Amino acid sequence: MVELMNYPPTLARDFYQRTTEHVARELLGKLLVRTDAGGDVVLRLTEVEAYLGIDDPACHTYGGRRTPRTETMWGEAGHAYVYLVYGIHCCLNVVTVGPERPEAVLIRAGMVEEGLEYVRARRGARVGERSLTDGPGKLCQALAITRSDDGADLCAPDSALRICDDGVEFAEDQVQKNPRVGVDYAGEAASWPLRFAVSVKTSG
Repeated sequence: MVELMNYPPTLARDFYQRTTEHVARELLGKLLVRTDAGGDVVLRLTEVEAYLGIDDPACHTYGGRRTPRTETMWGEAGHAYVYLVYGIHCCLNVVTVGPERPEAVLIRAGMVEEGLEYVRARRGARVGERSLTDGPGKLCQALAITRSDDGADLCAPDSALRICDDGVEFAEDQVQKNPRVGVDYAGEAASWPLRFAVSVKTSG
């Protein structure tokens, strides 16, 4: 388990300034840390999806679309891009590559390492442990992530939302690569194997 008072190092900017697919794969096993939402919560990341910018029909910036909602994606890597789906559920993404390259990784799921009591209070006492953070909307609810977190600098050591590295890695045979979820509208791109997931439980 992660010691709350002694967080591992926060990932540096150059971790994110690489190809989005590479960043997505290496985010597996990292720790998503939330420290200002009424109680500290730490998740071990277990599922992510890569979105490849203007050439990816499944991406919000496909074709060069640039709107107030997607502006964060057009900026510096290592920032949080948070958007709403169906006007209800927030989704957390990590911006990759660099300015004017609007790509990102969607954080889909994680395992609670610390702060289970806070997660349960937000998700409901009757929700099974495996279902607490096994979807992007559930994960944001569990960590009290909202649109106000859009643009947050994940690389700042004192940020209330950041990603840390305690050395946990998953071997290739522990990682599944599958098509992304809910992007049937994207045509051929819907079948691209850009969803990375692990099912191996680890305590770090």
